[in-house]
Amino acid sequence: MKNKIAILISGRGSNMKAIVENVQNGILKGLCEVIVVFSNKINAPGLEISESFGLDTKVIESKGKKRSTYDALLYEYLDSLDPDYIILAGYMKIISSNVVQRFRNRIINIHPADTALHQGLHGYEWAFENKMESTKITVHFIDEGLDTGQVIAKREVDLKGATTLEEVEKRGLAVEHVFYSECLKKILTAKSGKAQRKGYNE
Repeated sequence: MKNKIAILISGRGSNMKAIVENVQNGILKGLCEVIVVFSNKINAPGLEISESFGLDTKVIESKGKKRSTYDALLYEYLDSLDPDYIILAGYMKIISSNVVQRFRNRIINIHPADTALHQGLHGYEWAFENKMESTKITVHFIDEGLDTGQVIAKREVDLKGATTLEEVEKRGLAVEHVFYSECLKKILTAKSGKAQRKGYNE
């Protein structure tokens, strides 16, 4: 039986697009199905992309709502779906603790930095401003902290010769779009829950 995955986005959805392409015709084919692409923003460009793939979409607008109200609506929706995994792909809201507890070890995120060195927003800006010759992309499980969940894997991004933030982001995204699906494949093909929780460090 295929794993059911829900992908959460807030913006352009480039990682979502790469994952969907791998689900339909790449390394994730036969392993999972995307049951919904969800966004907290009604004008997220990724929604139009997901619809072009023939996927179901869902929006619960977070703007103008109290955080507690939005969190309760999101919990209710995800609970009704009961996906095997929730994949964060540029989702810019902090996941509430009740959702984390409901889907423990089933919510996965990609972070554009080494989570041991930089948590939170602006990972590529951090690497660029510090004139780093390389950075790392981290795929990890979500816990109640900010980018503190158990690491699944990390992959290096070569930044030598990158003279602009745009070039840093371009190189990083090129790695993200391949690496995220590779990590998901490892998780989905793991023999047991114990194997999933061990992580896959490179």
